Amino acid sequence: MSDLQLWPALPLHEWQDTYRTLHMWTQIVGKIRMTLSPPLNHWWHVTLYVNSRGLTTGPVPYPLGIFEIQFDFENHALRISTSEGTGSSRPLTAEPVADFYAGVMECLASLGIAVKIDLDPQEVKDAVPFDRDFANRSYDAVQVQRFWRILISTAKVMEQFRARYIGKCSPVHFFWGSFDLACTRFSGRLAPPPRPGVITGPAYSHECCSAGFWPGGNGVDGPAYYSYTIRQPAGLEAAPVRPDGAKWNPQLSEFILLYDDVRRADSPEQALIEFLESTYNAGASLAKWDRGVLERPSI
Repeated sequence: MSDLQLWPALPLHEWQDTYRTLHMWTQIVGKIRMTLSPPLNHWWHVTLYVNSRGLTTGPVPYPLGIFEIQFDFENHALRISTSEGTGSSRPLTAEPVADFYAGVMECLASLGIAVKIDLDPQEVKDAVPFDRDFANRSYDAVQVQRFWRILISTAKVMEQFRARYIGKCSPVHFFWGSFDLACTRFSGRLAPPPRPGVITGPAYSHECCSAGFWPGGNGVDGPAYYSYTIRQPAGLEAAPVRPDGAKWNPQLSEFILLYDDVRRADSPEQALIEFLESTYNAGASLAKWDRGVLERPSI
């Protein structure tokens, strides 16, 4: 498979409607996991994970054992399987968010899984409850597969980045609220004062450097990689980072590298690891993290 297939183009304007619909679908599935799973620090119990078929909840507990919900972006189906050997599936096709929500709940009920979720979407403007959202109803299978391929290629590089750190570090996981794939390194110190809010308080209770990928928005007109440091040290915005094209975004208060700059590089993997490492180096150095005990020695 060529680099162009591993790192396909994904112009935001070409799949904006599908993006909005899929965002709401992942929120429904993610909230099911969140509701039934024991709480973990920094909201790690709510995320989805990239796998060989698409995105999955991983194991979710219920009274009879565990179950898993998977977005199969290869064959375009939502699949639910249980540890009791039962399962259910429904096609991923163009349909309103409200119909998707009703269908998923019917599948769960047929398997004896009872769950009630908050129907209000998170981290989106002008949110419409899932059971009343008939406007978002698009599903472009080709664009969804491209998005998934980017997640695969990105996750592989981020796993390398994660492996170089021996301090506390998150999994490489997908946050359905902000619709981004992320990996976060922690210094081990509290981040005073904690950010207020139901989501931001627990998420940023400790100093961290977080990097990830998202399809664009918030003034960024296309898919991009980002990196930010909490607490943000003085001078971070002026720190040199790599590769060419990476720059500080003052509106978002984070470093941004457009995905197209990565996919067009001679080595997309090398370009991305340079971005992840250089932005982390900038934040951790200026914030005076104890890097000698946090980082794996070079071999």
